[in-house]
Amino acid sequence: MQTFAHGAALWDVACPRRPSRVAGVSTAGFRVPGLDALRMVPHPAVTLLLDFGEGTSVLDCAAGRQRGSLVAGPGLGSGGAVRARGENVECVQVHLSPVIARAVLGASPADFDGAVVPLDSLWGREASRIRERLADVSSWQERFELTDLLLARRYGAGHPVYPEVARAWHRIAVSRGLARVDGLATEVGWGRKRLWSRFRSQLGLPPKHAAKLVRFDHAAHRLVAAATGYADQSHLHRDVRALTGTTPASVADEPFLAVDDIAWPTLDTAAAARVSRRPRVGPRRI
Repeated sequence: MQTFAHGAALWDVACPRRPSRVAGVSTAGFRVPGLDALRMVPHPAVTLLLDFGEGTSVLDCAAGRQRGSLVAGPGLGSGGAVRARGENVECVQVHLSPVIARAVLGASPADFDGAVVPLDSLWGREASRIRERLADVSSWQERFELTDLLLARRYGAGHPVYPEVARAWHRIAVSRGLARVDGLATEVGWGRKRLWSRFRSQLGLPPKHAAKLVRFDHAAHRLVAAATGYADQSHLHRDVRALTGTTPASVADEPFLAVDDIAWPTLDTAAAARVSRRPRVGPRRI
């Protein structure tokens, strides 16, 4: 576990020692004494938050106030209107590639329609069981193992997206959002209307917005427009303003962005595009 310092705030951050059994899954653990209305920075992944501590985590967004474990589609925080706060927060946070999210969650990110969804509304009693088990174990590595077994089991039993949709997402991700979106349908052998419809229904966002999020995510972590595919500084400024409600200089100092170097040390949008064969899950169940 490492300590992340941002101003007067100190967060404990833990990372798994081994990669997930499922490609497209990345995980981190957080213990935070106090969150003070921090802005969420949009990310091109589905966010799964597993809250298990005695403290309280709260997400304030346009749809209202959400407490505890939750799921949010790609681009959580777009427009700068989502804030996280709480006291003595303990949680496991998972980034799910949109390509695998439907299989893991049992619902398409499109079903959220941009909203934040309580996990128990998707998983029912299973959400309570994983919370209890995460609280019962004493180490972060045990928590990561429990989480990964759960995700692998659900992924193995879930329904994958169409290969053509996965391929289109892969092209967007590995190009860091620079792939010509208008040419994706030709590349995968589908008509444009069909690809756009399937992409939106299975991944939760249209291809152009997916490319914008991926491009922004790469730029936000580097803030060097010339190296991230932005035509000029004004283009970068427009996207940052649209996605975060603030300026590039302000985004560079956002805690939820600054902590990524510790929480997600192998941060790479392209890696989230690679989806392996369905994992073989052993007899241990959650």
